[in-house]
Amino acid sequence: MRINAVKMRKICRPFRIVLGLGLIGVGIMTGIIWFYLGVIPLVAGVANFCPLCKITGQCNIFGKDIQDINA
Repeated sequence: MRINAVKMRKICRPFRIVLGLGLIGVGIMTGIIWFYLGVIPLVAGVANFCPLCKITGQCNIFGKDIQDINA
C-alpha cells in the first residue's frame, strides 16, 4: 500500500501546528517547562519540514510517491 504524499502532507502539517500550540498551551497552564518543547512541532509545521524524518531517514513520503504523481 502506497502513501499518497499529497494527502499525507495536507494532514500532517496542520496536525503538527495544532500539536505544537497545544503543548505550549499546556506548558503555560501547568508551568512545566518540558511542554515548551511544543515549539519543535510548531516550527516543523509552519516550515513544512519533519526533523524526525530527516534524522531517521525512514520517512520517504516525498520520494517515489511524488514521482509517481507527476508521471
